[in-house]
Amino acid sequence: MTKVKITALRKVQHDDLMAVYENPIDHACEVGEGQSWISTDGTCPEGFCPEAWKTMREFVEALSRGEGNFYDGWMKNPYSAMISCNDGFRPVSFYIEAIP
Repeated sequence: MTKVKITALRKVQHDDLMAVYENPIDHACEVGEGQSWISTDGTCPEGFCPEAWKTMREFVEALSRGEGNFYDGWMKNPYSAMISCNDGFRPVSFYIEAIP
């Protein structure tokens, strides 16, 4: 199986939406731009956000098996994907890529 690198490329925070719709929370996302993790054998890296993992698990598992070319040529690198977490108030965009 191939290792897969997960890199947080961008984190956005929608303060206007948070002010209108979100109840105050004590613990928000701690992922920072530039952070990266390695998935071995298609498993969730230790310490990685479980909610973000839910959005990308199938892509990471496929890349770890050597699969790629999602959506018929969506990505310039066919063994990669750009996936965002499901937090609508502070989404993080992750670049995932198979590494040799």
